[in-house]
Amino acid sequence: MPASREVRRIAVRTGVLIGGVFVLTVFLSAMPGHRVPIVDAQSSQQDSMQGMDHSKMQMPDADEQASEKDAMSDMAHMHGSNLHMTMTAMRSQTPADLQKASEIVSELKSGIEKYRDYHVALNDGFKIFMPNIPQPEYHFTNYTNGFFAAMQFDPSRPTSLLYKKTSAGYELVGAMYTMPKRATPDQLDQRVPLSIAMWHLHTNLCLPPQSGLKAADWTKFGLKGSIATQDACEAAGGHFRPSVFGWMVHVYPYETSVDKVFAMHHHD
Repeated sequence: MPASREVRRIAVRTGVLIGGVFVLTVFLSAMPGHRVPIVDAQSSQQDSMQGMDHSKMQMPDADEQASEKDAMSDMAHMHGSNLHMTMTAMRSQTPADLQKASEIVSELKSGIEKYRDYHVALNDGFKIFMPNIPQPEYHFTNYTNGFFAAMQFDPSRPTSLLYKKTSAGYELVGAMYTMPKRATPDQLDQRVPLSIAMWHLHTNLCLPPQSGLKAADWTKFGLKGSIATQDACEAAGGHFRPSVFGWMVHVYPYETSVDKVFAMHHHD
């Protein structure tokens, strides 16, 4: 009997230890800037995504905040890769891809129907990106959704909702999915097929030194500037970021054709 009690005592201690490790892991994964290994529920290929920086799936950092205006402008005029934007190459379309795209649209429409009233979106934690800057469409971003999107894909829970400004407020036109910037083309394809949509990534950001922000020449700096390499950025005294924000793809589920549903920007 004493031996039996000792076994039970060891089992209890082991359970407490395992529980403590689990809680600590969850706590650390929620901390901004902390990196933990993640395996995507979609596929074992996501093993290569271990060590992703999930902080970028939460609130944007200072560099990203400084480049948001240019990024919004770029997204309104996207037609292909350029110095500051990388887009995925289109793949050959298959019936399975079309079926998957149809399922994504169906789940998305169901999940965001309540957000036709933008007040509901705000109450559910979506935050307007730069509401005072005129934009063709406004991103209402939920950083919690963005965080979980780094781990698994739920088509009904996009990272951002896309709205057009109206005289009465905002009209819901679409949504945006995200993945960490280290995601591979195959991993992006598993989310939204590359034969259907083009994911995009904002790249080669050179920001001026903090002390020179007010007098900076924005024809050279930023996501619309001429500087697009680390050497040129350092020579200009700037701070270089190879990429910002992470991968993004827009979906406009209320459109009537596949090309318009998965377009780079909304068609009026």
